[in-house]
Amino acid sequence: MKQRIEHDSLGNIEVPANKYWGAQTQRSLINFNIGQEKMPYEIIQALAIIKMAAAKTNVICKKLNKQAGDIIIKVAKEIIDGKLDGNFPLSIWQTGSGTQTNMNVNEVIANRSNTIIKKKMIHPNDHVNMSQSSNDVFPSAITIAGCLAIQQALLPSIKHLIDAFKQLEKQNISIIKVGRTHLQDATPISLAQEISGWRSMLEQSFSRIKLCLKSFCELPLGGTAVGTGINTPKDFDHKIVKIISDFTNFSFKSIDNKFRGLASKDNVVSMHGEIKTLATSLYKIANDIRFLSSGPICGLGELIIPANEPGSSIMPGKINPTQCESLMMIASQVLGNDVTISFSAMQGNFELNTFMPLIAFNLLQSINLLSQSINNFTDRCVVGIKPNLKRINQNLEHSLMNVTALTPKIGYEKAAQIAKHAYQQQISLKEAAIALGYVTAEEFDQLVVFKKMI
Repeated sequence: MKQRIEHDSLGNIEVPANKYWGAQTQRSLINFNIGQEKMPYEIIQALAIIKMAAAKTNVICKKLNKQAGDIIIKVAKEIIDGKLDGNFPLSIWQTGSGTQTNMNVNEVIANRSNTIIKKKMIHPNDHVNMSQSSNDVFPSAITIAGCLAIQQALLPSIKHLIDAFKQLEKQNISIIKVGRTHLQDATPISLAQEISGWRSMLEQSFSRIKLCLKSFCELPLGGTAVGTGINTPKDFDHKIVKIISDFTNFSFKSIDNKFRGLASKDNVVSMHGEIKTLATSLYKIANDIRFLSSGPICGLGELIIPANEPGSSIMPGKINPTQCESLMMIASQVLGNDVTISFSAMQGNFELNTFMPLIAFNLLQSINLLSQSINNFTDRCVVGIKPNLKRINQNLEHSLMNVTALTPKIGYEKAAQIAKHAYQQQISLKEAAIALGYVTAEEFDQLVVFKKMI
């Protein structure tokens, strides 16, 4: 592979000739050749958005000449559009401030710019990084990437599943089935009511995530190294945030206290907490559907789920709840990510958090995994769910907890005796109630009416 010589404050180093990155990126590749976890491309794109906006702002503030600003903006947009993929190779296991990835983007923009204009005019630090520090740029990139991913992917996927459950409710509004508490039979419930519980959980998560976005979207740009804003022109913070908001069509805000913005990652902890809550709801919903579709002969078997693929390499004809299992595994991963983010956010020593690449990776992994898996679960499971009416009616008719409808007339203890007698003698509740002489057949039929019990 052909090499070229690049230079930084530590001296000269060889860099692949076919790549746009520079000396600091190359040093990071050598010093942190760890793992398979690369910096998410959403972070690279967010950094490019910041570089584009910073160049515009610096030109407006007369710190950067228009020619330099225009070429930086042009190349930053190439990165945003994915035209320079393959130039951002760094691991998340690097410096905790994300400085090496910030410099990776700075170097690529500078070298690509100089290639286009055919002269060495743009410097990665002096021009591309003007009025910035990794310390305010990288946390802003986390927020930008997170907000856009939530707005463009996660919230639409939740809405898609909510709509599917609404349709399922309408289709099953007349079906009454056994309710269950403690994994034991309970009083009746309609299938639509059971589904409405799932739907409502998702609606609450949707609302909470949207609400949390309002505080999550604060950017500490303009704080530079430690929050004081050293080397920035007047009103740089508000001007750059306005440009970013206009470009992304998302209402970002300039954080009121830059010291908090650099040192604290409470906003990510809070947002991921809502994402974790969503994951716990999804786990419960998927697990309910998994149990309700179990069988199909020897389980509950009240729901029929789509047969997407063979379920066993040895047992012919077996169909498994694979979409439920996939979603549940992803929910478990999100819970693990939440622990990592919470611990990482505690590493805000003095004026800077130094676990930011790990925070960025886990936040975006949670958002992306959930967005994709929710859509999969909706399209390949939920929309194809059908009630097994024969099993639902059979279970409902034999449930001992239907005796609850008799308690207002005969009291709790006599109703309990009826249920116990029916179970021991393997007879129906009606037969047990008549045998014990607590109600007549006519009274039983008047009181134990499933529609009245829901």
